[in-house]
Amino acid sequence: MFEHFDAVVLARIQFAFTVSAHIIFPAFSIGTASYLFVLEALYLKTRREVYLELFNFWKTIFAVAFGMGVVSGIVMSYQFGTNWAVFSDKAGPVIGPLMGYEVLTAFFLEAGFLGVMLFGRERVGPGLHFFATSMVALGTLISATWILAVNSWMQTPAGFGMNDKGQFIPVDWWAVIFNSSFPYRLVHMVLAAYLTTAFVVGAVGAWHLLRRTAPLRAYTMFSMAMWMAAIVAPIQILAGDAHGLNTLEHQPAKVMAMEGHFESHPDGAPLILFGLPNQAEKRVDYAIEIPKLSSLILKHGLNESLAGLDTIPDDKEPPVAIVFWSFRIMVAIGFAMLGIGVWSLFCRYRGTLNSNIWLQRAAVAMGPAGFAAVLAGWVTTEVGRQPYTIYGHLLTSQSHSPIAAPAVATSLIAFVIVYFFVFGAGTFYILRLMARLPRDPTPELQEGPIRTQGITPGPAQGGSHAH
Repeated sequence: MFEHFDAVVLARIQFAFTVSAHIIFPAFSIGTASYLFVLEALYLKTRREVYLELFNFWKTIFAVAFGMGVVSGIVMSYQFGTNWAVFSDKAGPVIGPLMGYEVLTAFFLEAGFLGVMLFGRERVGPGLHFFATSMVALGTLISATWILAVNSWMQTPAGFGMNDKGQFIPVDWWAVIFNSSFPYRLVHMVLAAYLTTAFVVGAVGAWHLLRRTAPLRAYTMFSMAMWMAAIVAPIQILAGDAHGLNTLEHQPAKVMAMEGHFESHPDGAPLILFGLPNQAEKRVDYAIEIPKLSSLILKHGLNESLAGLDTIPDDKEPPVAIVFWSFRIMVAIGFAMLGIGVWSLFCRYRGTLNSNIWLQRAAVAMGPAGFAAVLAGWVTTEVGRQPYTIYGHLLTSQSHSPIAAPAVATSLIAFVIVYFFVFGAGTFYILRLMARLPRDPTPELQEGPIRTQGITPGPAQGGSHAH
């Protein structure tokens, strides 16, 4: 039944499905590992039990997410050999060592200290345990660095030559790793991971505040998450803007698709807020636009010219509709995160951060927002690179293995079924863990007044506050 399907399209769908299922776990793990580092640091500094209790609560969730991320990532490596063997053969001399460095540095570092972090608190001293937590957090960041180096090289290849077999070979490893888009992508992705975790933590804290199951622990989580949203969301928007300017320089067709600019605008391009891209007719139907604003954003001048897709050959254009909408979803979520952060600052100033149920309900609703933004961002990045796997040098249609469509379709169906059962069960288990925040052990902490600074315990607690 799949004989008439395109094997390349099926392979792309399969990789898109597996990478989408995979990326949400590393994005969450990177942020959670750093959050655990902060919690343990605060506990060692203040000796307040609430930080240790939250550390123990989130370390279990981190361990499950980390395990699912490792398993889902291994599957993607096999696809390079099964569905994309030509790509692996041609690009292997460059991307192979980078992937190997990720295993040798980041994965071994994480695996070596993960057991100590999870089970070693009673067996090693507090200093060594904190060091283990630090190494796990560092390992997640190093892992992101190598993976982003690989992806950035595919987006903006540099430092390579070609041998007589048509393979990409490294000439300058510094140029390969620190290619022109790498710093922007790394910063953008790490900040996205921190925001993803912040809104998950904030949603869990808000959920328990609404249910009043553990006011001290819930408020501590919620307050910390809202600080992260208020501080990091505007930084992420600025980082995204810088990333966009870099993309305009090195991948102009991607930005043209993001903006929906089928035509060049020599006297200033409009910002198309919404519309229906019509790639066949080369226009955006029902466009709602603001004149010249795109030129102001991208070129910092109202009358600056912007080239359109009419300067790109039809067979080199990315799928405009997908890139156009995925970009808008990502941006909309980013501004929604900024709105939550600003709202939380206002409530904090008014002394109602712990009692504003509408903010808490909004935080619960925004819990999955980080994952949606990460997926939308990756769709924008990867689909916008089409029709290339290595931008400007190797077409996707030239990267596929000589494998029949029915074989690809069979493995795709198997992946979908297995992933929904295995990772669906894992996600359900994580949600159950999040819903089981233990109650505060001291009745006074549940009954005492809750103020902007935190919960004010009774005299027996020494008047300490949760910030």
